[in-house]
Amino acid sequence: MFRTENSLYKEDLQYSISLPFPWQNLEGKTILITGATGMIGTYLIDVLMFLCEKKQISCNVIAMARKRESFETRFFPYLRNKNLQFLQHDVNTSFENINIKADFIFHFASNTHPVSYATEPISTILTNVLGLNNLLSFAVNSNTQRFIYASSVEIYGENRGDVEKFSEDYCGYIDCNTLRAGYPEGKRTGEALCQAYISEKNLDIVIPRLSRIYGSTMLESDSKVASQFIKNAVKGENIVLKSDGTQQFSYTYISDAVNAILYCFFLGKNGEAYNVADEKSDITLKELAWVIAKTVGVEVVFDFPNATEKKGFSKATKAILDSTKLKSLGWKVMYDLENGIKRTLNVLEELKEIRL
Repeated sequence: MFRTENSLYKEDLQYSISLPFPWQNLEGKTILITGATGMIGTYLIDVLMFLCEKKQISCNVIAMARKRESFETRFFPYLRNKNLQFLQHDVNTSFENINIKADFIFHFASNTHPVSYATEPISTILTNVLGLNNLLSFAVNSNTQRFIYASSVEIYGENRGDVEKFSEDYCGYIDCNTLRAGYPEGKRTGEALCQAYISEKNLDIVIPRLSRIYGSTMLESDSKVASQFIKNAVKGENIVLKSDGTQQFSYTYISDAVNAILYCFFLGKNGEAYNVADEKSDITLKELAWVIAKTVGVEVVFDFPNATEKKGFSKATKAILDSTKLKSLGWKVMYDLENGIKRTLNVLEELKEIRL
């Protein structure tokens, strides 16, 4: 079974394409999505393919990824679909020989989980700076109409204790002289680079700042804590907590997160950043572990992280996002954490595997 055959997943897709956007503006357009086989890229492509089918809109979606095998596995029902093409390319290499034009670009390519921060620290930084610069330059040459740069809650660093939630103008603390700093500092620099291209090259760029995302399009290789919890739950294993679990973070279900990105795309203001999170899913790590454990009837156990895992862990103890600005565009979440987890597990358990 493919994920889009799951009834709950189809409900999510149906809700996404029912949102009051001018979808007709995508007719005949070329949409480039980097990081296409990742958690967010995968769901967005499913939305666009569902849109083309249900609303009879014809657009050209170009899914960019480094490995053809990953693309064919993630999207095998669409391999003969005229609305989807594959582009094998690494964002860190020049686009000089890429002979396409993109009307819209969604940039999701990035190392986004702790093990990669620790084992590929150079790539983590370069993808968020050099890779982004390559893509922004390509966008200028393509006369791209709108560019979506997916940023992260990580840009806020550690809460200095002076606010309850991070609004878009908050600047926390990041110790740049650590291995772990490569990701948040790279994202911060990426946002600054976007502002430079807006000013100097007149690009139109909107920046959704994502909280911690979970959902059934997660990768088997994903080492984020929530993903590890979910993988254990699918296997019927106890949930392993590798800290005291008092860290408090914002989480967002995948369909709600992509819907937020679409609100930024259709309604966001050029040059603005928008926090993506909902107060119903602000929770401590320990509470998250228990929600998942209770859903499948397993226990929460404590263990110590190995050296590689520890290097990639965030130092933040409280990172809660204020999404008032995004909600002013009309966005709202469909599912709180408990329901989002149930939907995620339903899809993954029905598939009997987490597809690569």
